[in-house]
Amino acid sequence: MKKIILSIALMSWLGLSAQVKLIDSTLKKVDSTLKSVDTVKKVPEPPKVYHSDFDNTKEQLVEITTNFGVMVAKLYNATPQHRDNFIAKAKSGFYDSLLFHRVIKEFMIQGGDPSSRHAPDSVQLGMGSAPGPMIPAEFNPNLIHKRGALAAARDNNPTKQSSNSQFYIVQGKRVDTATLRRTGDQIKLSNPKFRYTKTQKEIYQRIGGTPQLDQNYTVFGEVISGLDVIDRIASIPTKPGDRPMMNIIMKVRLLN
Repeated sequence: MKKIILSIALMSWLGLSAQVKLIDSTLKKVDSTLKSVDTVKKVPEPPKVYHSDFDNTKEQLVEITTNFGVMVAKLYNATPQHRDNFIAKAKSGFYDSLLFHRVIKEFMIQGGDPSSRHAPDSVQLGMGSAPGPMIPAEFNPNLIHKRGALAAARDNNPTKQSSNSQFYIVQGKRVDTATLRRTGDQIKLSNPKFRYTKTQKEIYQRIGGTPQLDQNYTVFGEVISGLDVIDRIASIPTKPGDRPMMNIIMKVRLLN
């Protein structure tokens, strides 16, 4: 009986010894592998990139809140001067508490006049601007006054520079083929190379806009959410001078 017990013990010891040798051999292989990895030249980390205030790699989204609902618009990188101007003013809170002071149904809603902040009902609005120069026109044949387009207002200056604060959002209406052809012919008088693309024609016919403003006022963005808010604001009765009978107050903030 003792011989059997000793035999079993011996076998157990031999088995454990074999396992230990196997583990030891495995650890030596792992250690050797790690040492070889350490000798491989490491890839240096890329240098840190510090972006400017305006990141040109993506389109800036802005939220325009009113007492009739919220709109979200994107600003086009193709019009950088207008984009950066709007971003700077939104960051500073310039637009907060200003009014959409001019509304024309089936045309557009306009705001951004600094004199509209807390303005009495008797005050005529639309002539105000922010400190600083106007913005040079950034006309782009790919950017049209479709429904929801965000564009810069301006006076009658000969170079068609934009106001540095006032903007409008297009409501518009559907445009038939004949009207669009006449509009395109009119634009060609000052820009002979201008042509509406097939897609642009389809957009005007399907969702509408104000093509008569194309290549005359700079389009620098578009509303991508809250188009129904434009319709609600545009339906408000107005006084002489197109000021709404009730104040439509805005608040603008950046979303990204």
